[in-house]
Amino acid sequence: MPLGIRIFLVYFLFVGLAGWFVLSTVMDEIRPGVRQSTEETLVDTANLLAELLSDDLRAGRLQQSSWQSLFQAYGQRQPQAQIGEVSKLAVNHRIYVTDATGKVLLDSSGRAVGEDYSRWNDVYLTLRGEYGARSSREVADDPESSVMYVAAPIKDQGRIIGVVSVSKPSRTLQPYIERSQQRLASFGAGLIALGLLIGGVLSWWLSAALRRLTAYARAVSAGERVSPPALRGGELGQLATALEQMRRELEGKAYVERYVHTLTHELKSPLAAIRGAAELLEGEMPEGQRQRFVSNIQNESARLQQLIERLLHLAQVEQRQGLEERVAIPLHDVLDELSQAQAARIQGAGVQVENQVAVGLQLLGERFLLRQALSNLLDNALDFTSPGGVLRWSAEVDCEQLQLCLFNTGEAIPDYALLRLTERFYSLPRPKTGRKSTGLGLNFVQEVVHLHGGALQVGNVPGGVEVRVRLPAVC
Repeated sequence: MPLGIRIFLVYFLFVGLAGWFVLSTVMDEIRPGVRQSTEETLVDTANLLAELLSDDLRAGRLQQSSWQSLFQAYGQRQPQAQIGEVSKLAVNHRIYVTDATGKVLLDSSGRAVGEDYSRWNDVYLTLRGEYGARSSREVADDPESSVMYVAAPIKDQGRIIGVVSVSKPSRTLQPYIERSQQRLASFGAGLIALGLLIGGVLSWWLSAALRRLTAYARAVSAGERVSPPALRGGELGQLATALEQMRRELEGKAYVERYVHTLTHELKSPLAAIRGAAELLEGEMPEGQRQRFVSNIQNESARLQQLIERLLHLAQVEQRQGLEERVAIPLHDVLDELSQAQAARIQGAGVQVENQVAVGLQLLGERFLLRQALSNLLDNALDFTSPGGVLRWSAEVDCEQLQLCLFNTGEAIPDYALLRLTERFYSLPRPKTGRKSTGLGLNFVQEVVHLHGGALQVGNVPGGVEVRVRLPAVC
């Protein structure tokens, strides 16, 4: 799936869920918001009526007054009001008045005069000096028949002598609620559509920029000399600049010089082995040992010739997509060969090399590259192993993966250097000479290990330093 479509789908999901959540939340808040606003007006109305009715109730002439006829006339009024898009053709308030015991004295509907309303919450709570309100259904099974009641106390010098309650059916609020919900839904859908349109344009723009960068990278890989795409500012512009800089670094002298250093580094180990063997041959030694060093010289000479031929092709290691061969390599034997090749150096430093790898273990990969990588690890460990120290090879197999460990006694690697050990040309001073190497050994090892689908790890352990290499094993 193209990146632009994936970005758009993620954006669509995010905007859609966010829009749905906001709209759903606001929709759910409209109904209680309208009811609360209506309740506030009922509170004001009830308190106004409480003041108007107080004198007649205090004097005991409320039932003989004209309030009942006034309430009935109020109920018959037709406002003919146009509130927004809703027409209001009738008044909907019901008003009733009780005495201090909760007995209904007046009722605008005429239904409840003489009844005991002291158990209804609006009257009961108000008579106790609390805020009295309730919501009751006119039809028990119909939630739309709910009616809101709000009461206010009628007082005589601070003493509650009665209650006036004002009610309003919830169904009269429904047109305003539905109108607000419809308008909000239309507005929200428009905002979501606009957001998705912006997301589509953004995804298209990003995809177009990435396509131009991809075409540029492919042209550079094909050897064409092309200019980087002109992308205005931001990370994409920085990426185009970085690609152009990378192209320049890969061309010409810098590329060739890098592998000249690699060639020089790879020739050091066999030359050192030959020189060490030659120096030992100058002294007196048993004939069998002399023959062994002569054989080492011959083997390393042949290895030099092989190195010269093969290292000319190692410039392609980083570019290779796979191995030229995958053969079973006896790990124990290879490590013994490497130790014998470095015998003179090992003997001269008084280092004890222990090969604890089981004889039957085998690696799967390209023999030449793996041998060179292990040789680099051994050479590097010898540089940092203290005189008279121990260098130990060990290995274990787990799920078709072989973990090879190389431990050597020596000083711990500084924390600042641990993450840079495999950087090209980065090197630490050798304890014996204080000089740095070319810094290509561990970098070469890492390239070979990655090419085999493995991993390289270098770290400090109690007593020294340990290198761990995970490589494919032969089951």
